[in-house]
Amino acid sequence: MTSTHAFWLAGRQANGEDTFDVTSPWDGRLVGKVSVPTDAQVEEAVAAAYAVRDEFAATPAHVRAAALDHVSRRLVERTEEIAQLISAENGKPIKWARGEVGRAVSVFRFAAEEARRFNGGEAQRLDTDAGGQGRLALTRRFPKGVVLGIAPFNFPLNLCAHKIAPAIAAGVPIILKPAPATPLSGLIIGDLLAETELPTGAWSILPVANDHMPALVQDERLPVISFTGSEKVGYAIMDSVPRKHCTLELGGNGAAVVLGDYSSDADLDWAATRIATFSNYQGGQSCISVQRVIADASVYDRLLPRIVAAVEAQVTGDPSDAKTDVGPLVSEAAAQRVESWVQEAVDAGATLLTGGKRDGASYAPTVLTDVPADVTISCEEVFGPVLTVTKVDGEAAAFAAANDSKYGLQAGVFTHDVQVAFRAHRALEVGGVVIGDVPSYRADQMPYGGAKQSGVGREGVKFAMDDYTYERVLVLTGLAL
Repeated sequence: MTSTHAFWLAGRQANGEDTFDVTSPWDGRLVGKVSVPTDAQVEEAVAAAYAVRDEFAATPAHVRAAALDHVSRRLVERTEEIAQLISAENGKPIKWARGEVGRAVSVFRFAAEEARRFNGGEAQRLDTDAGGQGRLALTRRFPKGVVLGIAPFNFPLNLCAHKIAPAIAAGVPIILKPAPATPLSGLIIGDLLAETELPTGAWSILPVANDHMPALVQDERLPVISFTGSEKVGYAIMDSVPRKHCTLELGGNGAAVVLGDYSSDADLDWAATRIATFSNYQGGQSCISVQRVIADASVYDRLLPRIVAAVEAQVTGDPSDAKTDVGPLVSEAAAQRVESWVQEAVDAGATLLTGGKRDGASYAPTVLTDVPADVTISCEEVFGPVLTVTKVDGEAAAFAAANDSKYGLQAGVFTHDVQVAFRAHRALEVGGVVIGDVPSYRADQMPYGGAKQSGVGREGVKFAMDDYTYERVLVLTGLAL
């Protein structure tokens, strides 16, 4: 699969003066060539978005909903083509790429539904005090301004969808920057939006280099920034524009807690299978992949060999093969970083039970135990197919271990006890608690984001729409209520 893609500028396809190659992390083949917008073209996109903001905010809901429905339908029609493209540019196994297209279909469908019911207004009577007699307040939401969306490489279609679809649903213009390693999937969304009747400037997709981003981040015409990516870059953006509204989804080192009541053979087989699958899916390059397993002492000795066996059963190899579970990381440099972190842990006394081998951009699914608390892989997000397993004694110790992290995105708790589930919900310092499964579950309509250094704000279609807008009150006077 080789293609040439122009970028999308203010809703029309455009060509820059330069191009760059997108290559497969699996075998290095050319996947596509992408045009790079010039500085003048970037300025044109920003100016168009700023100019259309009032018009777009006033666009009837049915127009925005119809555009979103159209994209959802077209994603269905082009599912296999787009899945192949995701797999080629990202290295994601084709079965996971197909799932990602399906999720993007849902994101645009949810956004179309929200567009139809968003901003109907909330009425509040004010005659609860004598001074408010005859008055009624109507609260509606209006755009904060043009959004600069910055998307990562690990879900190159769906996380672009999570930036674009809520903006269109809320009538907010958006400039989207896809990840340099994986721009083609985001540009496909431009192909589909170009088939709609949204006003010029309502959206642009600009595959600019990372070193061009500071100027966009600082541009006062872009008062809202929605960023998904690394902690370092996200907080650098926020610190550089303290008066802008920033939503940051910065990842984590997700914990899967297996408690003592989850003790039957069937329970432990299920837990081990889910842990193995979701520590390695997307090559471990998911901010809610399983990185830490925290097991109660009463089940640890029976669970650990099951986890190792399930990890070793993961099929690694060519991402275009439907049987492949684990493909390469996004680059050889990423795999080298994971390799160095694992070696650091082993040198510090960790026990390597399986994996620990690199071949180019691929890294074998890996399980570690006895990992010191101060090594990098214990403290940071590995973003690779590596998990650590720790033994604890009891529920309180398990929750304390899960919280012993600067991150707090999601956690999974394997238990059958509903009382424990509610205690976990109260105790765990994370944005989401998943009971009976791994932390890697995400429904695209639910609020998604973290606590501590996992970020600020929430994604999920409705919640992103709220994030892009603010409340404005209208007080009506002289009414016979």
